[in-house]
Amino acid sequence: MKTNKQISAGLVISIVIFIIATFIGGKVNLKMGLILNSFLTHTIMLLLSIIVIYGLRNYVDYKISLPKFKKIGKPILFGILATIITNFSLMILSKALGEKIEPHPILTKMNPVQTFIFIFIYASVAEELLFRGFLLNILKPLNAKGIIIFKRRISLSVIISAIAFGLSHLILIITGVGGLFLVRVVIFTTLLGLIAGYYQEKNQNNAYAIIVHMAGNLIGVIGSIVLFLNS
Repeated sequence: MKTNKQISAGLVISIVIFIIATFIGGKVNLKMGLILNSFLTHTIMLLLSIIVIYGLRNYVDYKISLPKFKKIGKPILFGILATIITNFSLMILSKALGEKIEPHPILTKMNPVQTFIFIFIYASVAEELLFRGFLLNILKPLNAKGIIIFKRRISLSVIISAIAFGLSHLILIITGVGGLFLVRVVIFTTLLGLIAGYYQEKNQNNAYAIIVHMAGNLIGVIGSIVLFLNS
């Protein structure tokens, strides 16, 4: 497969997987108490990602292994800092513009246990398998190009996969959230995607991207607990 076709195929396949998973997850009501529709969405995303990673294994150099404990401190720290700094800054801007500070719609539908299982763990794994495990890896021909941010080289493949990840959250528009909330989520998730991609590429291990994603979702778990206690 030529480089241009490989890149185009990777982007198209990622979009198709995301659309299929989101469409089916939105149409099928599981009605299973603890298990919500997001579980179905992420399950389909996870299964389809595994299928394409295996099917295109000659072009997707997928690797995952348990990282050494002493090497996960920075990914966790930067994932948490990106979440706090980005969201806090943009919430201040929203308030200054007279906008109401909105909680994430998912947090209002889940209790803390559901948030921990289906967002902190399951969504982190499923989304990272698609956007970093598959998309970032199939964009590997673009690794030679990139930019320097804070003395760290960020490859074009990392940037594209991060932007795709951020833009995928525009799907929240169907929940009726405000424009500034949507902008905040897209900016935050794009930044988180850059950090996840950087550490995956640096260590050649999808586990690092998953860890960064979990660190970013940790604030959501805390937010769910606060909403639950105040309800």
